Amino acid sequence: MLLIAGVVAALVAAAAVVVPLLLPPGPRPPFQLPVACGETWRLSTYPGHDDYDVDLFPTKGEAWGRLVLASYAGEVTVAGINGSLGARTPDNPNGPRGRGGGYWVKIDHGGKWETHYLHLLEPPLVRVGQRVAQGEQIGRIGSTGNSGAPHLHYEQRRGWQKVETHFDGVPSGITRDDREYAVRLTSNNCPPR
Repeated sequence: MLLIAGVVAALVAAAAVVVPLLLPPGPRPPFQLPVACGETWRLSTYPGHDDYDVDLFPTKGEAWGRLVLASYAGEVTVAGINGSLGARTPDNPNGPRGRGGGYWVKIDHGGKWETHYLHLLEPPLVRVGQRVAQGEQIGRIGSTGNSGAPHLHYEQRRGWQKVETHFDGVPSGITRDDREYAVRLTSNNCPPR
């Protein structure tokens, strides 16, 4: 009898893990640009960058230290270092590059949706397990990891696959990495009224 109870418990535990993985992703959250309200940014990609990867650069002013905001509410699942940091800083912008994404954050938004924020200037301002609100600051723009200039590398993922980013319910237009191109968008990641 004890053996049967153990088997049943193991099957229930396995089902609790496997069944959510088999469910389709939920609807796309209403993501906003991960930058301050009202600012216009250039979103771009280049050959070899990877499909759907978006690099964000401000159209006015310096990129170093600009706010990086959660593009939608969720739970932080990663807040640390991806690869190695390198030594590019505002005081040494041409320092050696690191590897990977440098300081980064990953947020789970539920329904198998997540966002990634890479190349942050310093350790993230959030921690694993923390709930964040849309528009909450999670870091500042830098050039850690394999980065040639200060910017924010951003991704949206559905069911663990990268997809075209949407902001304010509209596709960004950054899809393939077959050529270098850019679009300009203005952030509506504004505090609630």
